[in-house]
Amino acid sequence: MPENDVRDLIIIGGGPAGYTAALYAARANLSPLVIEGITFGGQLMITSDVENYPGYPEGILGPEMMQDFRRQAERFGAEYITDDVTAVDFSERPFRVEVDDDAYYARAVIVATGASARQLGLDSERTLQGRGVSYCAVCDAAFFRNKNVIVVGGGDSAMEEAVFLTRFADRVTIVHRREDFRASPIMLDRARANPKIDWVTNALVEEVVGEEGKVSAVRLRDVNTDEVTEIEADGVFVAIGHDPNTRLFLDQLDHDEAGYLETQAGSTATNIKGVFAAGDVVDHTYRQAVTAAGSGAMSALDAERLLSSEEGHEHKALAAPRAEAV
Repeated sequence: MPENDVRDLIIIGGGPAGYTAALYAARANLSPLVIEGITFGGQLMITSDVENYPGYPEGILGPEMMQDFRRQAERFGAEYITDDVTAVDFSERPFRVEVDDDAYYARAVIVATGASARQLGLDSERTLQGRGVSYCAVCDAAFFRNKNVIVVGGGDSAMEEAVFLTRFADRVTIVHRREDFRASPIMLDRARANPKIDWVTNALVEEVVGEEGKVSAVRLRDVNTDEVTEIEADGVFVAIGHDPNTRLFLDQLDHDEAGYLETQAGSTATNIKGVFAAGDVVDHTYRQAVTAAGSGAMSALDAERLLSSEEGHEHKALAAPRAEAV
């Protein structure tokens, strides 16, 4: 490849991790190219109010916060392609990243494609996302203080979400499609011991009912009798799992059995030198915007240090001394 056709850094993904990586990398004069995806912004694009991110004391809409992230990185020279990566080749450097018929090359790549919450697949669910339908209790529980909410799911995540919600909601009803639960005994016992949790088993959610643009009830169908019932609710928390958006990388990057990318201890480096991973593609524990952003900053630091250590690629330091940091 001609030298002027090879970039220092390509960032794949446009969410808190990708945009923060772009900000740090752009300030280090790496001129990052961010291929942010058609559905850029990550899961915050379906989140209404964000009240737990530092720096927004009055709260902010998820899409607005992502626009702030994006503009800040752009101010320092980050470039964007609002399209999806269709193929990657990490077999040799410079790495090749394809978007349909176009190919881009870089000495380093950060994978920050995030994870997607599994959904019920209902039209009414999509319509009411951010209006009472949520996929994260830690993010949204405070909006349902003294309310009645539904948690859909039967695994550890559902039990954890339900127990957490009892700190705010008056009643929490767990809805599960079977009689048996996949949750571990300790998590199940903890939920069953909570007096604020009710249980509906052998039931599927047929529709999320909305009035005046927000959730008002859930319509359930009994899997054994086909009887349809309706439960009043102010919110629905879908807790049936997450899937990392890593399909493009699984044949080249080390990953666990769930598809989350694996990185070296104390680093964001993957098994391939020059390829880094950040955000929810490596994190199935916290899955918060603030932790994703921190991970994105780490990946940019790691990428810059690698490039600076290689002959002919000297860049100004990414991080200012602590005494000068503001």
